[in-house]
Amino acid sequence: MSGGGRETAPVSSMTGFGRADGREGTARWSWELRSVNGKGLDVRLRLPVGFDALEAPCREAVTRRLARGNVTVGLSLQRDQSEATPQVNEAALSAVLSALEALRRRLPEAAPVSLDGILNQRGVVEWKEPEEDEAERAALLAAMKASLETGLDALEGMRRSEGKAIEAVLRGQLAKIAELREAAEAAPCRSLEAIRARLTAQVEALMETGTGLDAARLHQEAALLATKADVREELDRLKAHVDAALELLDGGGAIGRRLDFLAQEFNREANTLCSKSNGTELTAIGLELKAVIDQMREQIQNLE
Repeated sequence: MSGGGRETAPVSSMTGFGRADGREGTARWSWELRSVNGKGLDVRLRLPVGFDALEAPCREAVTRRLARGNVTVGLSLQRDQSEATPQVNEAALSAVLSALEALRRRLPEAAPVSLDGILNQRGVVEWKEPEEDEAERAALLAAMKASLETGLDALEGMRRSEGKAIEAVLRGQLAKIAELREAAEAAPCRSLEAIRARLTAQVEALMETGTGLDAARLHQEAALLATKADVREELDRLKAHVDAALELLDGGGAIGRRLDFLAQEFNREANTLCSKSNGTELTAIGLELKAVIDQMREQIQNLE
């Protein structure tokens, strides 16, 4: 439960696998569901011939349960052969007999072909499934749809398990970003004394150019240098981004896209921090921030 008392959805990854087996009458089947990373939700179905009626409910079930990922759903079907009855394919039998007669005339000394040998020729004997009535067909489709939900349960379970592991990593990375932000806040080069000393040195360098800068120009240059050295806004935005990311993780659900956008904002602030740095320690902090943010973005790419 969240702080507001509402139930939150777990964070899920986009990768997972689920399987469900079922049986109805003489039919046995297996659903296999696999999902990998994707920009949106893409559902691909592999259904046996004659089961097109399952396509729409299958897509609806996946769409209702998942928000993102490339999902492949496959259905394999077998029937008990004991229920099937053999039938002779007259056309195939006639073709085989004609071929045997032609061979007998060419090879009169050859031993005769046995009945088993004839019947074992491909296509001569076919196994015919018993006809399904409308009620049996409806029961079979209903049972298949129910077992699909079981397969989706397994797929969602794996995605949530991986999502939980990714969430733990992300929280650790956000804690590291907050720690680095505090280090940047306390960096000695950000103190007024350090900034004043750096400005003094830069102003003296300008004076030594001999260009005869007046007091107004010096004041303008000093103001520009002071503004460039001020990273207060970047530090404040980093804190706001950390808070926003933690809030998204606390809320759960399909947050991958929003976290990815936040990661871009994190990276922007880190880049600006490095470009404004007025000391090696702040530059080192900015570079470490960029490394942690890159690692965080890699994890976010896996989230739903």
